[in-house]
Parts: sequence; C-alpha cells; structure tokens
Amino acid sequence: MNPIPRALTIAGSDSGGGAGIQADLKTFLALGVHGMSAITCTTAQNTLGVRSVVALPVAHIADQIDMVVTDIGVDAAKTGMLLNREIIDAVAEQIKRLHIAPLVVDPVMVSRTGARLLDEAASAGYLQALLPLASLITPNLHEAEILSGLSVHTLDDMQEAARRIHGAGAKAVLVKGGGLLSGRGTDVWFDGARIQVLASSTVITPHTHGTGCTLAAAITAYLSQGYSLFEAVLKAKEFLITALRYGLALGQGQGPVGHAWASISPPAREPL
Repeated sequence: MNPIPRALTIAGSDSGGGAGIQADLKTFLALGVHGMSAITCTTAQNTLGVRSVVALPVAHIADQIDMVVTDIGVDAAKTGMLLNREIIDAVAEQIKRLHIAPLVVDPVMVSRTGARLLDEAASAGYLQALLPLASLITPNLHEAEILSGLSVHTLDDMQEAARRIHGAGAKAVLVKGGGLLSGRGTDVWFDGARIQVLASSTVITPHTHGTGCTLAAAITAYLSQGYSLFEAVLKAKEFLITALRYGLALGQGQGPVGHAWASISPPAREPL
C-alpha cells in the first residue's frame, strides 16, 4: 500500500502561480495527495496577462513522465497546456506506453475569453491522439465547439456537444458552461449512458484565474483517492466553489482562486 495517493500533472508553468502546474500542485496538496509534474512549457505571466511562452524539448518532457511513473508510480494523471502537436503526440505516446490511467484531459485550446491558444494541427492532435486515452475531458464552451464541430450557445448545445465529443472517443465528457446561464455555474456531464446538468451557485468575484486547471486537478486528486469518476467531478466542483469564495486579490489584474482555503482559519480570513 502506498502511504499517500499519487497524482501527476503534465502541463505548463504559470510564473504568477495561479494556473498551470502551480495551480495543480497546490490543489493536490490541499486535498492530501502527493503531486508530481512534467512541465511542457514555461510562461512569463502575471495577473494582467501573458508576455511569452517557451516550449520545453519534447525528449525532456517524455523523460519527466518516464522518471516519475517508473519510480514513484501514478494513481491518476491530468494534462493541461500542451502547446503544440509535437508535444501532444509525445505525451500521448508516454501515456500509452506507461499505461497511465485514469487520465483527465483539460484541453487548453482556447481561453474562457475566446483567445485561441493552439493552432489547427495541435487542436486536431487532441482528437486524434489524446481523446481516445481520456477517462474524462473537460472542455470550456469554446473548446467544446472545436472538439464537436458545433456552435455552442445554449444548454441544449452543450448537451449535444458532450454527446459528439464522447462519440469521438472520450469515455466521459464534462462541458464547462462558465457564465452561460445567468446566476448558475452550469456544466454538462455525459458518459455514454447518463447525461446530466450539474448546476451550482455562482460566486461573484473577479479573482478566477486558474479555475479550469483547479477543477481538473481536483478531479484528478479525488480519482487518485479511489473515488468514481462522477463522484470525483461532484467533489471537485465543491472544492472549486469554495476556492472561488476565497479568491486572492493579488496583483493589479485577475487574481487566482484560493487553493489553500482548507488550511485557512475562518476567523483570520473571511471569504469574498
């Protein structure tokens, strides 16, 4: 028996500490999981935006994954920003070769504001190389449009997109609705048998940097602890809602969610 659950994140580094590898590792720690990482790229960014992105050598990314899995072992893993088709293919190959599962794929293709983060070749790589390996994929509305080929503007659109993405190879799909419906944080779950709308109260805060990474990391952490996929999603949504309530007013722009809320004494730090 391992003394602690083990989770691996394969993603980019956020120098501001709010998203990417940093958000994932903070989430793993907050949920009592040993976090490990394979860094795909580094970003120079802060709460105001991203200045530059540099991809790491593909062979080095593959080595990071290999060294972690063959020595420490992995109970669950997630992918985040993979940046280009070469990295996507290399990561997919390591996942297959090392039998890494369960796998949560956060397809960092388009930001919540609609900014495209991957070119068409890399986007196709998600469909061809990673989707068949995913236990769960967690696209936002823009990413769901790319993966499904649909325009997604309504709850019905989200449900149809989830069905199509599942049909393309993912075992389960969580289409994140964000602010699609007023007053509700609405996501759509589909696993081939059950389609379900998962709604939660909206937290009014400007400090939402890293929400997608944090949700996928929390799902991964709960999977590493032995929860079923659907249970892990429900618990991760609860974790994220509270992290949003404890969002951090750091910097001059959009601050990060409060990953360490569970260790904050309520009298010393009131939520927003």
